[in-house]
Amino acid sequence: MAAEPETLQQQRADQQPAMIGLTWRAVLLSIAFCILASYWISWSEVVARFCQVTEAVPAVPAVAVLILLTVLNPFVRRISTRLALDRREVLMVYVFLTVATSMAGCGIARFFINTIPVPFYFDTPENEFARVQEQIPEWMVPHDSETIRLLYEASERGAIPWKPWLVPLAAWGVFFLALWLTMMAMMVILRRQWSEKEKLTYPLLHLPVEVTEGLNTPALVSDFFRNPIMWTGFAIAAIYNIGNMINAFNPGFTALGKSYDIGGLFTERPWSAIRPVALHYRPEMVGFGYLVSTEVALSIWVFYLFMRLSAVAAAAGGLDIAGFPFVQEQGLGAYIAMAIFLLWIARGHLRDVFRKAVRGDPAVRDDDEPMGYRTAVAVFVIGLVVVLAWVSSAGMALWLALLYFALLLGVALVYARVRAEVGIPLIWMFPYFQHYKAIKYTLGTAPLEKYGGFGSLTIFTTLVFLSRGYYPSLIGYQTESFRIARETRISQKSMSWLLIVALVVGFYVSIWLHLRAYYMYGSGGLSSLGGWGYAIANQQYEALTGYAKGHAPPDFWRIGATSVGFVITAALMIVRMIFLRFPLHPLAYGMAGSYGSLIWGSFFIVWIVKSIVFKLGGMSAYRRLIPGFLGLALGHYFTAGIAWGIVGFLGGQAMQGRYYVFFG
Repeated sequence: MAAEPETLQQQRADQQPAMIGLTWRAVLLSIAFCILASYWISWSEVVARFCQVTEAVPAVPAVAVLILLTVLNPFVRRISTRLALDRREVLMVYVFLTVATSMAGCGIARFFINTIPVPFYFDTPENEFARVQEQIPEWMVPHDSETIRLLYEASERGAIPWKPWLVPLAAWGVFFLALWLTMMAMMVILRRQWSEKEKLTYPLLHLPVEVTEGLNTPALVSDFFRNPIMWTGFAIAAIYNIGNMINAFNPGFTALGKSYDIGGLFTERPWSAIRPVALHYRPEMVGFGYLVSTEVALSIWVFYLFMRLSAVAAAAGGLDIAGFPFVQEQGLGAYIAMAIFLLWIARGHLRDVFRKAVRGDPAVRDDDEPMGYRTAVAVFVIGLVVVLAWVSSAGMALWLALLYFALLLGVALVYARVRAEVGIPLIWMFPYFQHYKAIKYTLGTAPLEKYGGFGSLTIFTTLVFLSRGYYPSLIGYQTESFRIARETRISQKSMSWLLIVALVVGFYVSIWLHLRAYYMYGSGGLSSLGGWGYAIANQQYEALTGYAKGHAPPDFWRIGATSVGFVITAALMIVRMIFLRFPLHPLAYGMAGSYGSLIWGSFFIVWIVKSIVFKLGGMSAYRRLIPGFLGLALGHYFTAGIAWGIVGFLGGQAMQGRYYVFFG
C-alpha cells in the first residue's frame, strides 16, 4: 500500500511532456514580431492616435500574435511536424511580446523620451530652466540644443541624430535593466510563497493557456475555439465595439458608447460632491473579472462608493477642500500597508530563502526556481545598489533615492499581488504619480533641497516618469510568466533569460520607433498621447525652479488621507485574520483608491452576474460559463484592438479622432 502513491506519482510524471528550454526559433520569431509590431504601435499610438494597443493587459500585439500562431500552427504541422512550433514555444513568443511591446507604451518609452529633454527645449528667461540644465549630466540627456529642438519640431528629412543619443540611451539601458532585475529577483524570492503555499490562481493566464490548449495535437481547432459559449461572449464584445465604430462615422446610429455618467444625475449639493461616478463599459474587465472571487468584486465597488459618499458627507458638513477625499492618496496608504503585510505573512518563507542563500541549507529546495535563492538575493541586492549608485552619480541624495525606490518597489510588489490574486487587466492598477507626490507632500520641499541640494531635487524631478508612468507595473508579467513556465513545463531559468532579452530588445526597439516618429513629425506637433509627457514634466520643472521663491510645505490633508488608507487596510487585514468569512477584502481597498473610478462599474456587474449564477446553477454553472467570459475579453481585444488597429493602420490620418480606444 505504501508504494501505490509513489507509483501513481511516477505514472503522472511519465505522462508529462519533457521540460523545454529557450529555443532559437522562439527568440528569433519574438524579435521579428516585436519589430513588425513597432510599426503598428508607432502609427496607432504616436502618429494617427486611434488605439492604445500597448496599454492593454495583456498587450494587444501579444494577443494578436498568439491568435495568429495558434491558427497557423496546425496547418504548418500538416505540412511538416519539424517546422511546427511546440505549444510552449508559442507561449514564449507571447510572453516576450507582452513585455517588449509594453515597453513602447505611453507610460514607459513615450513618457521617458518626451520628459527627459524638457528643460533644454522649454527654457525661457522666466522659468529659469538654465539652472536645471546645469544639474543634469550629459550622459543622462543630450545637451545639444539642435538635437533637442528637432525632437519636438521634426527634422527636414526625419533623420535621427544618433550620435548625441548613444551615451544617454546606453546609460538608461543600464538603469532600466538593473531595476528590472531587482523586480525579477523579488518575484523569484516570493514565487513559491504565492504559487505553492498560498495557491494564488493568476486569473489572466486562463486566456493564453486556454487558447493554446491542444496545440501539440493533430486537431486543427482546439476545444476552446469549438465552444459555442466562448463565441457567444466573443460576439457580445464584437457587437458592442462595432456599434461604437459605426457611431463614430455616423452619429445617427445609436450605440452604447464607452460609459454612462451616473454622477451627472446629481446636480445639487451636497450630492454633487459624489462626482465623478461613471459606469464604464469594459468587456475585458467584466470578462476577466468573472474569474475573480465574489468577495473581491463586492469589495471593489463597495469601497469606491464609500469613498465617494465620504465626499458627500464632507460637503454636507460644510467642508470644502479641493481634492477631498484624496482617493489616490488613500490608495497609496493602502498599498504601503499591503506591502508590509505581504512581507509579514511570507516571513517564514523569507527565512528559508535567506537560510539557503547564506548557509546553503540543503533542506530548502531551489533547483526548480527561475534562479537559485543565493543568486536571487545577490541579484536583488546588486540590482538595487546599481540603481542607487546610478541616480546618486547623477546627483540625487542617497536618502531620497532610498525612499523613492522603496516606495516604487513596495507598490510594484502589491501590483504583482493584484495580478496574481485578482487578475485585473489594467496596467495603471496602482496609485500612479503618488510615489513622487507623497514624498513632497509629506516632507515638504524644503528638506529635499536642504538635505540634498538643488541638484538632488533636479534628478528627483527628472525621475517623475517612473512614478507617473507604469514601468514598475510590468512586474505583473514577470510573476505571470514564471507561473506559465511552471504549468507548461518550460524551464524556469530559460524563462528568466527570455524576460531579460524581451526587456532589452523591447526598450531599444521602443526608443527607435519613438525617435523615428518624433524626428519625422515632431513630438510637439503630435498632440495628446502622441507626444505625451512633456506637459507634465514641464509643470514639475517649473515648480522646481519656483522653489527659489518659496518652498511647498507639508500637506496635512494628504498626509491624513494616506494615513487613513494605511489604517483602514491594516484594520481590514486584522479583521480577516480573526473572521475568516469577513466579506470585504483589504486588497480591494487599495485598488478602489488607485483607479476605482474606472473599475468599480465592471466589478459591480461581475458581482451581480456571479451572484445570480451561483444562486441558480452553483459551481458547475460557473465553470461552464468561464469560456464565455474569456470570449468576452478576447472579443474585445480582437475587435477594438486587433481589427480596429488594422483598419486604422490602413486608413491613415483619416482615422484620427474617429473612435479612440483606451485599454488603460
